[in-house]
Amino acid sequence: MNVSKVLSKSVPVSATVFPILFAISIVHLLNDTMQSTVTALFPILKDSLQLNYTQVGIIAFAMNITASLMQPFVGYFSDLKPRPYILPIGVCFTLAGIVALAVAPYYALILLAVVSMGIGSAIFHPESSRVAYLSAGERRGLAQSIFQVGGNIGSALGPIMTAVLFVKIGQFGVIWFSFAAIVAIVIQTFVARWYSRQNVQPRKAKAASTAAAGAARKLSAKQVGWAIVTLVFLVFTKHIYMSSITSYYSFYLIDDYGVSVGRAQWFLFAFLAASAAGTFIGGPLADRYGRRNIIWFSILGTAPFSILLPYANLMWSGVLCICAGFILSSAFSIIVVFAQELLPGKVGLISGLFFGLAFGIGGLGSAVLGWVADATSIAFIMKLCAYLPLLGIVAVLLPKDDKVRAI
Repeated sequence: MNVSKVLSKSVPVSATVFPILFAISIVHLLNDTMQSTVTALFPILKDSLQLNYTQVGIIAFAMNITASLMQPFVGYFSDLKPRPYILPIGVCFTLAGIVALAVAPYYALILLAVVSMGIGSAIFHPESSRVAYLSAGERRGLAQSIFQVGGNIGSALGPIMTAVLFVKIGQFGVIWFSFAAIVAIVIQTFVARWYSRQNVQPRKAKAASTAAAGAARKLSAKQVGWAIVTLVFLVFTKHIYMSSITSYYSFYLIDDYGVSVGRAQWFLFAFLAASAAGTFIGGPLADRYGRRNIIWFSILGTAPFSILLPYANLMWSGVLCICAGFILSSAFSIIVVFAQELLPGKVGLISGLFFGLAFGIGGLGSAVLGWVADATSIAFIMKLCAYLPLLGIVAVLLPKDDKVRAI
C-alpha cells in the first residue's frame, strides 16, 4: 500500500492502514527517544550538579506529572472535536524542551525543560493513539502494539545514549536530538492530513460507535466501572515496577556490583529492548488468545523473575531483567485496547487517561522511590518493588473478552 494513496483517500473501516500505523510508530520512537534523554542523563546530572536521589527523582516527576495531568484533558476534548493539527504542534513543545535541556546550567532550568517535554507528550499520546485506533481496522491489538513498540524502542535507546554519547560529550550532547524532533514534526504533518480526512465521515464514525455501544451493553455500568478500576490498578503496579528499573537499576548495578556507568547502561538497554519485543508480541497474541488471558499472564507471570532478580549474581541479574521486561511489557497496549472497548466512543479520553496514568505513576514512582533510596538503599528499592507483579492476580476480576469485544 502506497503512503501517498493512503493520504489521498479514506479506506474501508475494516482495513488496517499499515503506512499510517508505521508512521505514528516512527514518531513514537522519535518522541520517546527524546524523552529517554532525560533518564539517560541522570548519572551525568547527578555528578555534575551534585544531586541526591530525591532530586533525580523529581526531574522525572516534573516531566511525567505534567504529561499525566494534561493527557486526559487532551483526550477528552479530542473526543468532542478531533484536532489533527495539534499532532505536529505537540512535537514542537518537545523540541523546545530538548534545546533547553541541552544548555540548562541550573537545576531549576532543567525542571522547566522537562516540563516542556511533558507538554509535548501530553499532546502526542492521546491523539496518536486515536490515529492508531482509526487505522487499526479489525486488528486493534496489533495496531496498538505497532504504535507502542515505537515508543518502547525509543525508550530503550536512552541507556545507549548514556554509554556512547553522554559519558563522553556530557549534557550538551542532547542538542543532537533536535534533528529527531524536526523529522517527527514533518511526519506528524502528513499523518494529520490523513487524520483530517477520516473526520469528514461522521455517519460512518457514528455507526461504528453505535455498534460498539451495543456490544458494550452486555456489561452493566457497575461491571464496566470495576473493570476500569482493575485496569487502572494493573497499570499502577506495572509502572511502579518499571519506574524502579528505568530510574534506579543502573545505580543498583553501579553500587552493588561495582560496574561502570557505561556498562550499567547496557544492562538497562537489555531490559528496555526486551520490553519493546514484549510490547510488539503482546498485541497479536491478545488478538488470537484473548485480551484478558494475556493481561493476566503478562503481569502475574513477571513475578518469579522480578522476585529472584535482587538476589542473583551479575550475569543472572541481566537474564532475569530481560525476562521480566519481556513478559511485563506485553500487557500495556492490550490494557489500552481493553479499556477502549469497555467505553466505546471515548477513545481519546481512555488513551489520555491510561497514557497519563503511565506517565504520572512513573514520575511519582521515581520521586517516591528516590526519597526511599536516600533513607535506605538502592538495594532495598529493588527488593521492595520485586513483589509488585504479584498484585497482577487482580486481573481475575476482569470480564471475559466475549462480553467486551466491540468489533
